[in-house]
Amino acid sequence: MKPLRTERLILRNWEDRDRELFHRINSDDRVMEFFPMRRSRAEADALMDRLAAGIAENGFGLCAVEIADTGEVAGFTGLNITNGLPVAEDGVIEIGWRIAPEFWGKGIVSEAARRWRDVGLDDLGLDRIISFAVASNHRSTAVMLRIGMRHRPDLDFDHPGVPHTHPHLKRHVFYEMLPDDPRS
Repeated sequence: MKPLRTERLILRNWEDRDRELFHRINSDDRVMEFFPMRRSRAEADALMDRLAAGIAENGFGLCAVEIADTGEVAGFTGLNITNGLPVAEDGVIEIGWRIAPEFWGKGIVSEAARRWRDVGLDDLGLDRIISFAVASNHRSTAVMLRIGMRHRPDLDFDHPGVPHTHPHLKRHVFYEMLPDDPRS
């Protein structure tokens, strides 16, 4: 994948130097508040390797977000092929993100997500992009709204991948964006 640029960011494939940050954002209780699991270093490394291979194969994926001025990696955002949702066809493309807490509140996720939204709808010609989050994850749903996505309450769902031991994480809200929707 050729790196993408925004005003402040470089969106690129994963590199070995990103492993520590990738593990941290996948094991930090604040970052993973709305997920039922935390990943060990070995699990995070394996996931990062799968993401990097998918990015190399598809030309997109959940990619590293690098701060252009400093070279720091803040986390990831990108487009992801999604399967197994009860309210969407397999192969639908979602937009997602995960950022280290020290980068929260700086507009990084919205800036990166807008770039990926435009790649998906304009460059890849997708007929829609979806996103979903635990219903109480207001930080993520705020980003969805900021980039122009629409809440589809008729498609809100209980996520089949969330174990019954975490009932407070089961209910998910569903957002989507179509090519002709207004963008912000």
